[in-house]
Amino acid sequence: MKVSIFKILGFVLSLFFYHCQASPHYKFVVKEVPYTRLCSTKNILTINGQYPGPTLYVHKGDTIVVDVYNRGNYNITIHWHGVKQPGNPWTDGPEYITQCPIAPGAKFRQKIILTTEEGTLWWHAHSQWLRATVYGAMIIYPKLGTSYPFAKPDAEIPILLGDWWIQDIVEVVDELLLSGGEGNYSNAFTINGQPGDLYPCSKQDTFRLKVERGLTYLLRIINSAVQDMLFFSIAGHNVTLVGSDASYLKPLERSFFVISPGQTFDVLLEANQSPNHYYMAAKSYTVAAQGVFDNTTTTAIVEYSGNYTPSSPPLFPYLPEFNDTYAAANFTGSFRSLADKEHPIDVPMEINTYLFHTLSMNTVPCPTNSCSGPNGNKFLASVNNISFVNPEIDILEAYYYCIPGVFGTWFPDFPPLFYNFTADDLPGYLELPTLGTEVKILEYNSTVELVFQGTNLFQGSDHPMHLHGFSFYVVGVGLGNFDNEIDPLKYNLVDPPLSNTIIVPSNGWLAIRFKADNPGVWYMHCHFDRHMLWGMDAVFIVKNGESPEAKMSLPPSDMPSCYKAVPITSKVANSLGPDICPIYVEKK
Repeated sequence: MKVSIFKILGFVLSLFFYHCQASPHYKFVVKEVPYTRLCSTKNILTINGQYPGPTLYVHKGDTIVVDVYNRGNYNITIHWHGVKQPGNPWTDGPEYITQCPIAPGAKFRQKIILTTEEGTLWWHAHSQWLRATVYGAMIIYPKLGTSYPFAKPDAEIPILLGDWWIQDIVEVVDELLLSGGEGNYSNAFTINGQPGDLYPCSKQDTFRLKVERGLTYLLRIINSAVQDMLFFSIAGHNVTLVGSDASYLKPLERSFFVISPGQTFDVLLEANQSPNHYYMAAKSYTVAAQGVFDNTTTTAIVEYSGNYTPSSPPLFPYLPEFNDTYAAANFTGSFRSLADKEHPIDVPMEINTYLFHTLSMNTVPCPTNSCSGPNGNKFLASVNNISFVNPEIDILEAYYYCIPGVFGTWFPDFPPLFYNFTADDLPGYLELPTLGTEVKILEYNSTVELVFQGTNLFQGSDHPMHLHGFSFYVVGVGLGNFDNEIDPLKYNLVDPPLSNTIIVPSNGWLAIRFKADNPGVWYMHCHFDRHMLWGMDAVFIVKNGESPEAKMSLPPSDMPSCYKAVPITSKVANSLGPDICPIYVEKK
């Protein structure tokens, strides 16, 4: 049997491609380039000049190497959102938590270790609000030789939802910090970097998805917006959710859905309608009492192939009202893990560590009532009434080298006071948080149940909570105050969804479970960047286990550092705990 040289060459190239995919290596160059949106041009920070940034294509279980060269004008870090990074917090990315920033002119090689993740994740800057333009998709295919738990789609398309400020994003953050108020909201939302033709000067800046009738498309949807949860819909079409946060779900068909900042959805779109042009649209979902938010709508156009005269304008989808809590809660409360033989769940059943975290919006007095928050006060946010303060040296380095005075270890398991968290009128003294840099230490392999409780201090708000270093099972959710006798009886321990970012409903609660089997320093925070900036953050330190594979790895040789720390021993001292080693610390 004769085999053409082209078939042999194709086979060799496919082997080379798969070999390359086993250890993908990327180069990220951080640099400013001019972009024009909404009738004006400004310089924005990008990766490789791209907005959104490059998409990473990998397979389940791969280890990725990314060389980050900072040729921009600002310190920066890069976070690999949803990647658990077993034993390797060094390249997780949140500034002053696991590393100090990469300074302009510097370079940092980051290793990203994938394990059980499969589906869609993303990467983004984790310094101030630089992720407004520095972000991109991460597509994690099944291992070679395996397939999706659904029929193979005919095509796959990343859909990145974002936002755009006419003002420079660094100036937005500076003004927010200076005023103590809520700051400026975005001027537009975007789909794959394009605002869409409902905005001024944006007809040409509209993403177009070309489809063929009868085919099925896997849309990999990411909400990378800095401040907003978004309702999303496609006119005339239902979509079927099959995965979230790189974990498969039981198929869930909907005409619209809500997605929070940080979340990723894998949805199937069947091109089964009459050939035409259909709007894909997204707009804000918020329950903020004062109603200050970006009340605009971004659009893209789904274009069927063929010869026809399209509707003008394209058909527009139904999107709920901006404050339709029922529509949002009904969707997110319907998630169920696939939980089959090929995709088993491992939800902890015996819990030895119970945590209860209140999530609050706070206000504090300003001198002479000079801030632009309510009554001249300044906005803060808190977890268990502690408003997190970033240290000057990253917590991971301080923990590893036992550098004293960087952080404390008394972060409380429970709030200092129990009261009617969701009451309409709460006394003002409850709004005053404690400022601090405190961590919670977890024993290796401890099983954790964490209940998030939203409060109505100052105002209730949804909170998309993200935990670094882990995926967690969402076992329960409800409105009002959590009842520790009744609500656990209604937990879903059969097929709870596995997530890394989840919406805690306004004036409601949500319960998660996970096993603390990943040694290192791991950040937890609200993914509304203004809430994170105001202090709705916490840090877990998971101690080393006994076996070599249960210990944190050594730091990279080119690790960005805030200080030159000289430990008393060359061995890792983090199993001893912080603040006990006499260390010489010298500023650079």
